[in-house]
Amino acid sequence: MTTYRAGRPWRSATIGRIAAVALSLVLTGAVAPAPAAGAVAPVPATAGAAGGLAACPTDPATPKQQLRAMWIASVANIDWPSRTGLSVAAQQAEFRAWLDLAAQRNMNAVFVQVRPTADAFWPSPHEPWSQWLTGTQGGDPGYDPLAFMVSEAHARDIEFHAWFNPYRVANHDDPTRLVAGHPARKNPGWRFAHGGKLYYNPGIPAVRGFIEDAVMDAVTRYDLDGVHLDDYFYPYPVSGETIPDASTYAQYGAGFGSIHDWRRDNVNLLVKELGQRIHAAKSWIEFGVSPFGIWRNAATDPLGSRTSGMQSYDAIYADTRLWVKQGWVDYVAPQIYWHIGYTTADYKVLTAWWASVVKDTGVRLLIGQAAYRAGAAGQEAAWQRPGELTDHLQYNRQHPEVAGDVFFSAKDIRADRIGAVSRLVSDHYSRPALIPARGSAAAPAAPSITSATRLPGGISLSWRPAGSSSPVSYAIYRVDSSPAADPCFFADARNLLKTTRGTSFTDTTATAGAYTYYVTAMDRLHHESAPSAGRVVAATGPFSVVVDNRDAGFTAGSGWGTSTFSSQLHGTDYRFADPVAASDPAWFKAQIPAAGSYRIEIWHPANSGYNSATPFIVAAGGGNQVINVDQRVNGGQWRSLGTFTLSAGAYNVVGVSRWVSTAGYVIADAVRITRV
Repeated sequence: MTTYRAGRPWRSATIGRIAAVALSLVLTGAVAPAPAAGAVAPVPATAGAAGGLAACPTDPATPKQQLRAMWIASVANIDWPSRTGLSVAAQQAEFRAWLDLAAQRNMNAVFVQVRPTADAFWPSPHEPWSQWLTGTQGGDPGYDPLAFMVSEAHARDIEFHAWFNPYRVANHDDPTRLVAGHPARKNPGWRFAHGGKLYYNPGIPAVRGFIEDAVMDAVTRYDLDGVHLDDYFYPYPVSGETIPDASTYAQYGAGFGSIHDWRRDNVNLLVKELGQRIHAAKSWIEFGVSPFGIWRNAATDPLGSRTSGMQSYDAIYADTRLWVKQGWVDYVAPQIYWHIGYTTADYKVLTAWWASVVKDTGVRLLIGQAAYRAGAAGQEAAWQRPGELTDHLQYNRQHPEVAGDVFFSAKDIRADRIGAVSRLVSDHYSRPALIPARGSAAAPAAPSITSATRLPGGISLSWRPAGSSSPVSYAIYRVDSSPAADPCFFADARNLLKTTRGTSFTDTTATAGAYTYYVTAMDRLHHESAPSAGRVVAATGPFSVVVDNRDAGFTAGSGWGTSTFSSQLHGTDYRFADPVAASDPAWFKAQIPAAGSYRIEIWHPANSGYNSATPFIVAAGGGNQVINVDQRVNGGQWRSLGTFTLSAGAYNVVGVSRWVSTAGYVIADAVRITRV
């Protein structure tokens, strides 16, 4: 990837006095409360997992299908390995930690650099072992890193996309520093120096064939999910230098009007031919490119974007728009590494432009996101704002062509400077997501759950595929209590627990309540089966359920922020909001197994800056009841609101209202509902 250059929540002012009668009208139901946060008009659920078409409300914050990935860079030991010369055990432990981080952040793919500088992270017959493993080019690391990485990723049901840099030979320009058997030393006519680095000459047909062969060796020998090229094609411009390929143009450029058109054609041929070879060998492998974010500016070309930055079409000879329109790639992941409102290259402008390019082509759009800029020293003020990245993904929702995001790079996801990544995950990745399906193949048959057993550590599930079908992975869904099967359970990811490539799973988040589990099967291209028959697991002992603000049963509008400021929180964070003269409650939804009396308790952190009369709404059987709670005191523990008569069913049981005349944040963290 290219790096491009081009605590405590703030207190708000005290709101004015609010009429108590207006508050009463809303909270008692005389005025209907606002819809649950994120709810949209009913849309048809997809066939397959839903078992047919149905009108289902879906939450854009919990999408069913979305690719979520991070780049793991090996060149210069950016991410992995963290340095050269680590033992095999240390290298492997580091990589497992990256995968665990991806899983914790509800990501489902990694893009790992396996050919950074005309070398290899596997025993390639074409190129030497990478120097970034041992410190010595050609040095055997003592194991097969690519085989290890693919196996570990798939064990977590994380897709492994192998990332190749096509033309870069070395980050220096001294060929004698290359290992003696390096193809660039054995074939000096294949290379040139430019800007202090060595490159393979894209204009030589033998070079193109060699690069394709080097990539195809990994494709044919390893169980890859994707082949990924980055933005390095012809070298980026260097002041005072020209690319030294005039003699190559004289030899191979017949029929082209200019050396520039010829250079673009050389890259076009590599992309087209490599895609064809990959799909001929393994049709399921996804082939894509992450180009520089600007193709051309509209001032240069009316087909270009309303930007004014460097143009990859002209500067590095990457005609990515053509690759999309011709269908030579399965996806494109432009590196839109600029903030919203940036004059030269506005994130919104470029995202909308790329969405228009891929529209109706069958090529998927992923967005390359600059996690490396969030909170980093020296970056613009916009990148010092924790909400910049999350606002990017919020804007993406306006463009259904955007199928997901890839973040550069892994170390910045881990660093989580200024909490920007945590904010993004809370807002957009709170639930797992399936990889978007590709192609039109029939989905597998529905699997069958063979056992569901309560154990001390959770509920253990096992299942088997249907007949002779051979699914690649499975998705596990959990619904509270044991209602009749409903296609809307599967319309988004609110009930999705996990995906796995195994045939068993232990739900360690289960409590004593009753649940119904469903399992679906997916093929290599992520087509999802209809759900299995539901398997009910009965409640044990008195009914009690805890709903945290991170659970699927919690909903809140955009006016509610997320904080980890207080150590008295329940779970990993809590929600806060300013008082307003409007109804904007946060809701805790639960499945109440039967009508009866239930004790309702709340958990919240306490702080002198929080509200002294936060209205808690209880949807009791006889009508909504409101209990005002002083959240300045008694935090970090369960506090009883009282015992209430509740009706059976799944509904919003407890709400936290913002409509209050006293100053201070209102807090929504967790509720506990217990049958008495």
